[in-house]
Amino acid sequence: MASMRNVRKIEILAPARDLATARAAIRYGADAVYIGAPMFGARHAAGNSVEDIATLVREAHLWGVRVYVTMNTILYDSELESARELALQLVSVGVDALIIQDAAYLRMGIKGVEFHASTQMAIRTPEEARFWAACGCTRVVLERGMTFDEIRAVCETGVEVECFVHGAICVGYSGRCFLSRSMSPRSGNRGECSQPCRLTWDLVDERGRTIVANKHLLSVRDLNLSRHIEKMTRAGVVSFKIEGRLKDENYIKNTVAYYRQIVDASPNLCAVSQGECVADFKADPRKTFLRGDTDYFFRGVQRGVASFDTPKSIGEQVGVVGQIGRTWFDLADSSAELHAGDGLCWLSDDGFVGTNVNKVEGRRIYPNKLDKLTPRAVVYRNLDAEFVRALGRSTSRRTMKIDASVTFSEDAVRLKYTTADGVSAESVVEESFELPRNVERMEAMVREQVCKSGDTAFVVQNVELQGDVRFVPSSALAQLRRDALAELEQKLSERKPESRIAAENRDAKFPTTKIDGSRNVTNAVSRQFYLEHGAEVVEQGWDLAEELYDKPVMTTRYCLRRELGMCLLEKPKYRGALYLERGAWRYRLEFDCRKCEMRLIAEDICKD
Repeated sequence: MASMRNVRKIEILAPARDLATARAAIRYGADAVYIGAPMFGARHAAGNSVEDIATLVREAHLWGVRVYVTMNTILYDSELESARELALQLVSVGVDALIIQDAAYLRMGIKGVEFHASTQMAIRTPEEARFWAACGCTRVVLERGMTFDEIRAVCETGVEVECFVHGAICVGYSGRCFLSRSMSPRSGNRGECSQPCRLTWDLVDERGRTIVANKHLLSVRDLNLSRHIEKMTRAGVVSFKIEGRLKDENYIKNTVAYYRQIVDASPNLCAVSQGECVADFKADPRKTFLRGDTDYFFRGVQRGVASFDTPKSIGEQVGVVGQIGRTWFDLADSSAELHAGDGLCWLSDDGFVGTNVNKVEGRRIYPNKLDKLTPRAVVYRNLDAEFVRALGRSTSRRTMKIDASVTFSEDAVRLKYTTADGVSAESVVEESFELPRNVERMEAMVREQVCKSGDTAFVVQNVELQGDVRFVPSSALAQLRRDALAELEQKLSERKPESRIAAENRDAKFPTTKIDGSRNVTNAVSRQFYLEHGAEVVEQGWDLAEELYDKPVMTTRYCLRRELGMCLLEKPKYRGALYLERGAWRYRLEFDCRKCEMRLIAEDICKD
């Protein structure tokens, strides 16, 4: 068993689309949740009212769960005052941190809240991490395309580090992608990404010949670093972030419970929040939204991270097709239990085909349709009907153990409840009660009454009786219990987890002296911020540009040449120019083999 000195506290950080999903995340084990503000969040469709966020803060703080609010879009000059007013409202209701992309927030005079540097800042180096920490960000959220060694190098700076460990991956460096903006008015840096990276594209050579046709060439699998949690913790990562602010409640329940179980099962890890969370189902992230999983570039750049055939959830592999009949097929090489209502899919020459199961007889499956199913096709289950029903029936609760003490005196009875971390509340009845005829029976009744916790989250584990036991009516004991538990709940809800407010060091120098348009400086306050921190040139942010011809609208560590076995460092047969095309849209691919990066350069974009 690990000594307490070697046990590391870590934070499971869960997404929340709204108050309901936030409550589910807390119930199933999150130590913190991140949720969108009414405006200025990178998921425009996942905004929430300040009133709902205030309710969430009260409920979350009961458990020591922190609430982070995303305000991580770039700001225009006309929006600065509105953004400031909204941020101040959120601070007033007790949020623990604002997740930001725009440096203007650091110059708004907002006090009493942490700033977390969003993954939208594309922080990938120790130098950038140190800079933002020096300028008032108490935490940096790293870019998803980093290797373990790069993550460890940032952690070694002493800056608090948060990493994504699960969910969808932005194939381009976050906050530096303008692909959506180059094809429409919708910008990912304004919370309205149209996700063109999930669409089908053609890969074309310099002579116009199609090398790959109609494939999802920029779509990558979903991240799953669950098996690396302890390694990342030892490196210094403190917060483990689950993607999914647009995902449903079942995804939240399942994924959060899965990561909480990893923490609870490890003798080397413990949660930073309070309460026990025991799911009444076996969590399995393959059974909710999953495009196939990958650890991306955590172990270094590698092939096999793409999802060329579909951008949709394919779920878990359940077997291989054997015989095929007129209305059925046999499933071989499978230990999965399939049920009527399950959703299945398989890859055909025209892409993935999906259907649902009508009936199951042993290994024989009767689907709704058999379109383009062939022997030896791999079958996936992207909807496990029984699992979904189990999630729907789940009544898991988060509970907190407390101790009770009852003190009797001649003229009063006091009931006190205390949590494991020393928060206490008490209630008193000031009245003279007689000594009981049967002391043992009275003691038993007192213990029974003070152990009841009704629909609260508390579980009384120890009861201590002090003084000579008096005959107290059960109604009086019940009122004492209700009052003390209500006060304890209020005290816990009103507490604010420890914050580490940091001030801007005006002498800190940004690592580069040129701020190009990809850093998207779109307001005067942010521009002045960079100039005062050593920048000599601050270009206008590309979201303000009317057109993006000849601009690198995406920079990414993902490389199509590497993925297709055409890496320039490995003597490929074709070394000429490559282009991505979709209808009128055309992007030239540039490859920086020294950095192992690919760039998409906008070309010949139709403006109609």
